[in-house]
Amino acid sequence: MMKSVSKSSKQKHLLAVLSAFAILITCPMQVQAQEKPAVSIRAGGADHYHRVELAWESPSLWSHRFTGNGSRLDLVAELGAAYWHASGRDSPANLWQFSAIPMLRWSFGNGYYLEAGAGPTLISRTRFANKTLSTAFQFGDHIGGGVYLSGNSRIGLRFSHFSNADIKRPNAGLNALQLLYSYQY
Repeated sequence: MMKSVSKSSKQKHLLAVLSAFAILITCPMQVQAQEKPAVSIRAGGADHYHRVELAWESPSLWSHRFTGNGSRLDLVAELGAAYWHASGRDSPANLWQFSAIPMLRWSFGNGYYLEAGAGPTLISRTRFANKTLSTAFQFGDHIGGGVYLSGNSRIGLRFSHFSNADIKRPNAGLNALQLLYSYQY
């Protein structure tokens, strides 16, 4: 019974986050080029573990502006450090992760964006939350979207998958759904 209460509270928490995100996306701002670097904070997780990440985003390394509709496609680099924590009796209960991910971000003239990227990550241990990850070298695959809140900030949701791409077995992998906030400085 205790487990169902915990699962119910997680579902309520996720519903609250998604509701707040839905409210925010109803009033987007105009798309701005990422001409300055940005910092991002991301938080989320899955059933029995959580992830918090602090990342630096480069200015656009490459950009293409589409004519007529005000949208643009940018390539940025993200360098991140993340801390993972498993709840309950899962062990080992923590993990550090460092990543370097190229991201493509498609920004629309009405203030929304979609993004995707894949790249290398390093993890501090090959066992986490009762899973064997086999190698310290992993790949991170990301897909997400969101809204620009102002000319220099945005909020979004991102799904991430981390695994070693079958370099070595077992290849349990880790998934995380994350809420993110980015600020250009």
